[in-house]
Amino acid sequence: MYAPERQQEILRLARDGGRVDVLSLAEEFQVTAETIRRDLKALDRAGLVRRVHGGAIPVGRLDFEPDLAERESTAADEKDRIARAALAELPAEGSVVLDAGSTVARLAAALPLESELTVVTHSLPIAARLADHPGVQLHLVGGRVRHRTRAAVDAWALRAYAEIRADVVFLAANGFSAEAGLTTPDLAEAAVKRAAVAAARRVVLLADSGKHGQEHFARFGDLDDVDLLITDTGFDPEDAAAIEASGTEVIRA
Repeated sequence: MYAPERQQEILRLARDGGRVDVLSLAEEFQVTAETIRRDLKALDRAGLVRRVHGGAIPVGRLDFEPDLAERESTAADEKDRIARAALAELPAEGSVVLDAGSTVARLAAALPLESELTVVTHSLPIAARLADHPGVQLHLVGGRVRHRTRAAVDAWALRAYAEIRADVVFLAANGFSAEAGLTTPDLAEAAVKRAAVAAARRVVLLADSGKHGQEHFARFGDLDDVDLLITDTGFDPEDAAAIEASGTEVIRA
């Protein structure tokens, strides 16, 4: 089987099943995992699939939500650079909201032990990372915890964010674009993200370049709501310029 034929069949399998994984495809087509990765890369470049950890999903599937472990391992180097750049946006002794997200979690992990901040978060993993920081006044927002993201959602979380006004929120999104705005797969998570944005004076979006142009089921804001986007150097400079022209500062870390 020639590569174009194999790639066409991979695309069909992805669309039929919602996702494909490298090892299963390698076994099915009797080729190496590296060959399959090249196929997925070609399909990704063509805009037909989106590569995720261990495989790919078809473009246009709005309800797909990777689990926590998968998000942690996707674009890891880019997320580390974004988190380091975000440290410069922390107030000296102010208050911050940390949204649930793998890049925001990396920011929490990079927070110096001597930091003196008031931190509010609805993310259990982020709260766990900061629980031993002696200078951090940590507030954990409660609610129903979604197993997939370990984030609190629903009425309790919404009420808590309605009662505060923080200096800055570090926001996460599964997808962002000028046309679709900020999106995530789950409506309950979207509502909490929207409340977190309203609870802060400044909004900083931490999102790797692979999320640009992605659209998911639940919309929770516009790019106009974001004061600063911190992304990686893979983000197209022309796209960055277009976003900056609409009023959002962009840092490519």
